[in-house]
Amino acid sequence: MSEKKLALITGASNGIGLALAEEFAANGYDLVIVARDEKKLLATGKHLQKRFSVNVHAFSADLSEYDQITDLQARIDAVDLTPNALVINAGQGLGGAFINGTDLEKELRLIRLNVDAVIHLSKIFIPRLVEQGKGHVLITSSLSGSAPIPFEAVYGASKAFVNSFFYAIRNELMGSGLSMTLLMPGATETNFFKNAGQASTTVGSMKKDDPKEVAKRAWYALMTGHEFVYGSEYAEYEGEVMNRMMSESHKAQRHRIISEPDSATKK
Repeated sequence: MSEKKLALITGASNGIGLALAEEFAANGYDLVIVARDEKKLLATGKHLQKRFSVNVHAFSADLSEYDQITDLQARIDAVDLTPNALVINAGQGLGGAFINGTDLEKELRLIRLNVDAVIHLSKIFIPRLVEQGKGHVLITSSLSGSAPIPFEAVYGASKAFVNSFFYAIRNELMGSGLSMTLLMPGATETNFFKNAGQASTTVGSMKKDDPKEVAKRAWYALMTGHEFVYGSEYAEYEGEVMNRMMSESHKAQRHRIISEPDSATKK
């Protein structure tokens, strides 16, 4: 059995999740990687093993489904894997007007992944880290959690929930030996905006942060005990300055300009 530390990372087959998996592997961690697309996940596992010479265990699961999370738990336990780090990163976005523009089932699925799965995975795996008396927990939220986001109303609200949940349980676990960090990326160069149907928005078409740089910032913050970290200096300025200065209605109007459908093509 490997004596390396073990990190469990969700949403690890692309984007920020893949970059985080690479960062942990580069720093000597074996990996348990989780994502919905089994073919892509297995390819990711082979890539990580070859590049970093680490052990990688790949488990496909749709984390928006309660039963698949409990099945994931059973599969991890069946092979006696004990993570030393938990990275809850999987999430999704959804763009469009809440009234007559978005589908209810898609919104509820988003909530199940962005909210329910965060709680479910935390409930299963954080107590195991507490029992060890040490370990690391990184939860990926979003800059969008610090402001109302018109045309991403449910997504922004889901990330606001994650922010509140994170700070509450981090406070509860003070003195437990865990290092817990909240990652709040801004617009990042991933499939997020395309998958969310926001490629035609201003924010979807603008220059974005490099997921590898986001992951490096997250790694440093987690390993040095920072309670939160933004994905870039620009995101930090927006979150810590702009979004703290403005009223909720002012923030909503400001974000509407860049998140409204087809805003990238409007004069």
